[in-house]
Formats: sequence, C-alpha cells, structure tokens
Amino acid sequence: MTDSESTERPYAAYPVRIGFQIQPQHAEYADIRRTVAQAEEIGVDIAFNWDHFYPLSGEPDGLHFECWTMLAAWAEATERVEIGALVTCNSYRNADLLADMARTVDHISDGRLILGIGSGWFERDYDEYGYEFGTAGGRLNALGEALPRIEARWAKLNPKPTRDIPVLIGGGGEKKTLKLVAQHANIWHGFGDAETIAHKHAVLDEHCKTIGRDPGEIERSTAVGDKSPDAVGKSLLDVGTRLFTVSASGPDYDLGQLRDWVAWRDEVNGK
Repeated sequence: MTDSESTERPYAAYPVRIGFQIQPQHAEYADIRRTVAQAEEIGVDIAFNWDHFYPLSGEPDGLHFECWTMLAAWAEATERVEIGALVTCNSYRNADLLADMARTVDHISDGRLILGIGSGWFERDYDEYGYEFGTAGGRLNALGEALPRIEARWAKLNPKPTRDIPVLIGGGGEKKTLKLVAQHANIWHGFGDAETIAHKHAVLDEHCKTIGRDPGEIERSTAVGDKSPDAVGKSLLDVGTRLFTVSASGPDYDLGQLRDWVAWRDEVNGK
C-alpha cells in the first residue's frame, strides 16, 4: 500500500481476506456440511450462508435450509473459519432475539461469528412466511431501529458476547444504507464493478466524515460471485476492497474458483 492509498483509502490497510458464500439451496445438508469443512481446509477466511426460505435460482421449490440453525451447526463443525449470514434479513426476527441468537452462536463458535445483516428484499419469503413486505424505505427504517436495539441487548446479556461481534451490513443505498454502515458496521458488503464500488466507498467515506468516524475502521467487502481473481481481483483491490466473497450453489459446490482466490490472497498478502 502506498502513502497515497493510506491517506485516500485508509481501509486499504486491511489484509486481503476471502469469504465463501455456500448458498444453502438444491443440496442435502450433508453436502453443505462437507462443503464448509472443505472450504475451511482450503483456507477460506469466512464461510457465509444466506437468510432466505426458498432458492433464489434454479427450481423455485427446490431443496433449501434455514440460516441461523445452520450457523449454529457450522459453529460446531468448524474450528478456525469465521461464520455468518450474507446477510440476515432484519424483518424475520425480533431485534433482541436476533442479538441473543448471535451471542449464542458467538459462544458456540468461540468468538468466530460475524453478524451480517440487511433490510430484506425477497418478497416470496415475506409472503409465504407471513411477514409484511411493506416498502424498501420502510424496511430500511426498520433496520435503522433494530441496530441500536441489537447493540443494547448485547450489553445486557449474561454472559456477554465473547468479543465485540463484528457487524457486516450489506447493500448499496447511498442515502440510508451507507449511512447505517457508517453508524454501526465494521464491514460493508457491496456489489458491482470497480468503478461502482469506488463510488460507493466515496459515499460511505462522506457519511463517516459527517458523523466523525474514521472510514478506515470499516473493512470493504465485494461479492465476486464465480468470477476469477484474474478477471476482477486487481481492479477491486485498487479501489480498496479487501474482503472478496466467492459464491457457489448446490447440489455440486464447485470449489475450484475458491482455491484460485485463496492462492491469490496469499500472493497479494505476501504469504
């Protein structure tokens, strides 16, 4: 990292990390469990699932499993890798209950949980499970109300979390979402090419400036899907992304691209 980068993008001081979203769809749980174990063995930094009730691609009524009960199982099935949802839907659980669930998985995992959270968007989940879908603005307002409640509940619980649980907020809305990131998050997760991500970083930096927070406190994460590090790694690295999240779906979780990203991480970090 150059002196210019450390001044303009203080979050570029983070080492590169690799996340792997194991989409819990179209696979038996035994295959999902095997995949998270293999990902840990490969050397991934974070294993993510997602918080939905139905597949997002392929057969709409295909095999699918619930997020948080799975994370508790992963906490026992893994030893080193951090775990979390990419991302929890705020609408699906009372904020204080979610805080307690997160604290419990934090203890089960011996301090390896990341609380990934967002406002929610998949309308079928809401309709089928009886939640009010409302509006995008209303869901973001609800997220803004929930985050302080989660933080307050963590302070009251006995025992308390094993650490200050990192909060990851996903989403790119510039007026509300990125403001919430500046106020509450340790990690921001976004989508898009390097130009788009650079713009979102600048907006987030301005929100940080407004509230007096150091933007270098917020690690920057980008979804890379099934793209290779040769295709997008350097361009995203150059704009300050340090957490790169690969994703794969069942029934056959392809780990080839993940291996390439882990090797690229080690090369960039000088390991």
